[in-house]
Order: sequence, then C-alpha cells, then structure tokens
Amino acid sequence: MQIAILGRQPKISLAELESLYGAENITPIAEYAACVRTDIVLPQARLGGTLKSAKILTRLENTDLLASFAYLQTMVPERLQYLPEGKLQLGISIYGNKAQRNWLLKQMLMLKKLIKKSGRSVRIIENRSEALESAQVLYNKLTGPLGWELLLVQDGSDMIVAQTTGVQNIDEYGKRDFGRPKRDAFVGMLPPKLAQIMINLSRPEESDRILDPFCGTGVVLQEALLQGNSTYGTDISEKMVEYTRDNLHWLQEQYGIVCEWYLETGDATSHTWIQPIDAVVGETYLGKPLTSLPEKGRLLEIVTESNTITTMFLKNVAPQLKKGTRLCLALPAWHLGNDTFLHLDVLDQLGDLGYNRLDLNHSTQSELIYHRPEQVVARELTILERT
Repeated sequence: MQIAILGRQPKISLAELESLYGAENITPIAEYAACVRTDIVLPQARLGGTLKSAKILTRLENTDLLASFAYLQTMVPERLQYLPEGKLQLGISIYGNKAQRNWLLKQMLMLKKLIKKSGRSVRIIENRSEALESAQVLYNKLTGPLGWELLLVQDGSDMIVAQTTGVQNIDEYGKRDFGRPKRDAFVGMLPPKLAQIMINLSRPEESDRILDPFCGTGVVLQEALLQGNSTYGTDISEKMVEYTRDNLHWLQEQYGIVCEWYLETGDATSHTWIQPIDAVVGETYLGKPLTSLPEKGRLLEIVTESNTITTMFLKNVAPQLKKGTRLCLALPAWHLGNDTFLHLDVLDQLGDLGYNRLDLNHSTQSELIYHRPEQVVARELTILERT
C-alpha cells in the first residue's frame, strides 16, 4: 500500500490518481492525502498533482502524535541495519496534526540520541512547520540510500507511518518551464505539472499517440514525450509551431527523448489531422489575458469568442476520432468572486456534439478547476469521451 500527499488543489490530485489506478483503489484522507492500493512504488516523476509519494510501513490504531513518536523510538533503531554505511539524514513530516516547533524538535533530538546510541551518525532536518517542504526533502536527499523522511499521517483515530519514496522535483519542473529556449506569456504558460495531470486524466496507453491541437509552445507535448508517448502538435500560429519545434529539439538534447513527434500549422476549427489519434490533450483558447475582471459587455465578448472557437473545434475533431477516444481539455472559466465561475456554454451542448463528459468518483466536475486566487481566468479541466 502506498500513500500520496496531495497538492494545492487536492481534488485535482485525486482525479489524477483515480484515472491512473481506478476509483476503487483510492481512499482519500481528509484534504491532504490518499491511500493508493498498489504494491508498486508510485511514479512520482509523472504525478503532477502529488507532492510526495510514500510506502506505508504500518498503521497504528487509536494512536495520537505522542504515542506515534514513542513507536518511532523503537522502530527507527531497529531498521538501521538495513541502511548502507554512512551518515543518516532524517526528517519527519506530520499531516493532519498540529505540533509546536520546539516540541517537534525535542522529539527529533530524542530520536537522534537513540540512533547515535546504536552506533550510527545522523543529521536531523529541522522542521519549519509540521511537514517538511518539498525542497527540504529534495536538497537533503531524504529519498536517497542514506535518507529517511518518515510521514505521520492522521487518518481518523489511526496514525499511518510511511517512508517517502519520491518528492516533486522543483528543479526539474523549473527547468522544463523556464529553462526552455522559447516561451510566450501572451499565449498562456501552462505549468508542466498541470500538463502532466491532463495527460494522466486522458489515460493514454504507453503506445498511444497524443494530439494537442492548440500546442502553443509545446508544454503538453514535452510532458507526453517524457512519459513515453509519441506526440502530434498543431497550432494556428506558425510562430508557435516554430517555438514548439525549438523546445522539443531542446528536450531531445536535454533528456535523450527517442519517441516520435510531429508538428504542423493548422487551425483547430477546420484542420484535418493525420491518423492515428489515440488521445487528445490540450489547452483551448483562453481568451485575452486579464489582470482584472472587465466590465460585463467586454467580458461577454471574450467569453463568446472562446466559446465559438471551442465549439467549432469540437465539431471539427469529432468525426476524426474513434468511438471511445478520450480527451482532456483545459477550457477557460472566469472567476467572478466568491467561488463563482462563468463557464463556456458549449459544456451544455456536448451530447449534441458527439461527446460524453466523464464523471469521477472522488472529484466532481466543478472541483476540477485549476485556479489561483489572484487570477481572473481559470482552467476548467474537462474530461470527454467520443460517443
């Protein structure tokens, strides 16, 4: 059994895990974690919505935080024999409980004393809060041969004890976002983590070819290639296609990509794509960038333009897709305040266009809106199936 520590928008994180492992194998724990019923270590590098992944060591029934540390004082020294020689790096993260920083440091120093008494040298990683940040886990190599991050995850009255096996590599995400040769803020900057989530929501097989009809600077394509899929990208802008080409050549040089990719200029509302198309993943036209909510008439113009383009695209691509083909599209939604969003009208016409919008067990459709509080335009993750 594995456990995933969920990201900033936990319902989106759960949706990704459900798409990969099946709803029956996912058990949410409050808003911060989920148990995943599998014996295989979670593939952290391809999970955009999971901050940390860990192997469950044990479940302590009816146990509080103090009793959990008492358990660690016995367990940790016993497990030292399985470590290679060298100095241990030890960190502990707590989820679902509050702990004073000084109290937590005291517990860590007690563990350090017991480890040193066993004849091993150890360095403890001091917490800034209950849970270590991803950067602390990464830079202190707590998932390496001489690293331990132990998780104490409150699940009702029980405490789950787990050992971290993977953590989001913030340096790699930064490299694939800001380190690429070509970026364009005007056309939108899809975060690589979100592109990974969208690809996983489309559930491609390893041999599938993924189409992005609005490829922009190629973020979806690059993440799909890194996951082992061949890709096909088009964009109405020849400039964007060239940007994507430069970025994918860079990706090949940096990561040794061997999967095939193909690019061409094409208007998604009228283009005929070369077969096969096994899955469709992309961010449709989000409208003009906004720093504040415009007046009603101007907002209606922006929404209408985006709705028209999305509708024409869905009409155009439908006859080119096999029955059962899955799509994951990031559609625009406009934040009106107080957790209220304005959605595209086309979402109410999907059946007539030849699609079924898919529901998930652990996340509702309205919970799959990727949004930051300061932003006007959100991305509504929409999972479709060709009927």
